[in-house]
Amino acid sequence: MNEFFSALTSQDLPFLRYALLAGLLSSPAFGIIGTYVVVNRITSIAGAISHAALAGIGAGLYFGFNPLAGATIAALIAGLIISFITLKVNERVDSIIGMIWAVGMSIGLLFIAKSPGYQDPMSYLFGNILLIGKSDLYLLLTLDIITSIAGVILFHHIQAISFDAEFARSRGIHTDLFQIVMIMMISVTVVLMVTVVGIVMVIALLTIPAATAGLFSNRLKTIMLLATVLTALFHFAGLALSYTADSPTGATTIIIAAAVYTLSLSAVSLYRKRKFTEHAPAVSAQAAHPPESDAKTD
Repeated sequence: MNEFFSALTSQDLPFLRYALLAGLLSSPAFGIIGTYVVVNRITSIAGAISHAALAGIGAGLYFGFNPLAGATIAALIAGLIISFITLKVNERVDSIIGMIWAVGMSIGLLFIAKSPGYQDPMSYLFGNILLIGKSDLYLLLTLDIITSIAGVILFHHIQAISFDAEFARSRGIHTDLFQIVMIMMISVTVVLMVTVVGIVMVIALLTIPAATAGLFSNRLKTIMLLATVLTALFHFAGLALSYTADSPTGATTIIIAAAVYTLSLSAVSLYRKRKFTEHAPAVSAQAAHPPESDAKTD
């Protein structure tokens, strides 16, 4: 760990500081949007958008513009398409989402294969946060601010459609509009995450922190806050351990997050089981010997 902190403060290794900043800057968006994804159980939509983003990355490499900007455009287009079919198409929505997932990834791989020079698709599929530069940090910061502000401003409306869309509609809330906005926010957040852990593992980091936070609270705001803190900690721990062990950063981050979730789930399950065991005898005794006021009638 001392080696990691020494490298972090070294003037010769600015990419390490950029990587840490990228992870910390993106944590609020991950925590907020990840909570929406987990609560609404739309992981497949997030997965389709993340894989469709590869088409934009490939186009950026082929035509010579910023791949991150291309990923943003592709993710937003995929989000709009998915929003439309979710609201307008009543049958086989999962099949269409799966098609967008596969076609977006295929287009991206074709662009990458035809791009001039050698292009390694592995860094985009599995992430390489150490390749992030200053220009990427500015774009990440902009996307993060937009997503976080939108998540805070629209919190009550999206909370309403997340838990009871029919009731929200009866109260005059335009549920279709806010559902589209939510999917657009997911699209932007997916782009943030692709740079950190890559396309293949994006779903894990979008869901694991929020799922872990949900073990300790039922309040949406608390889950968002805990998920944000956990995401930042996962990024820091993954970067530190991967640097020390010379392992892929994205994969290391996911393994740490999954380990924390597994341990938390086990601890919470044992705690609930113990509480149930402690209260069970008292409940049984009460049922066997009811109070006299309940047993007698005038």
